[in-house]
Amino acid sequence: MVRECAVDIGIVYSNERNAKGKITPVAREIDFIAQSGGKKTYIQSAYALGSEEKSATENKPLGLTGDSFPKIIVRHDIRKRWYDDNGILNIGILDFLLDDTLV
Repeated sequence: MVRECAVDIGIVYSNERNAKGKITPVAREIDFIAQSGGKKTYIQSAYALGSEEKSATENKPLGLTGDSFPKIIVRHDIRKRWYDDNGILNIGILDFLLDDTLV
C-alpha cells in the first residue's frame, strides 16, 4: 500500500487426488497480490523454508497462477536474494522492504 498498489489475497485451485483416490478441487492461498495499473506481483511470506514440505506449500500456489507476472517469496531465513528454477524470487525481509523497485 505504501508503494501505491492495491493489495488483495488470492485463491487458486488445483485438482488433487484425496486419500480415497478421488480427484477433488483444492484451494490454495496466495498471501498477497499487489496490483498497480495492469501489473500484478504475487507475494508469499514465510519465516523459513527449512523442509521440502514447507517449500512445496509456499511454491505451489505461485505455480498455479497460469500467468507470467512476477512471483516473490519473502523469507526471514536468507540474506541474499536468488531465483529458483521456476523463476520465483526468494528474498530476505529487509531486502524486500528496502527495494521499492520490486512492486
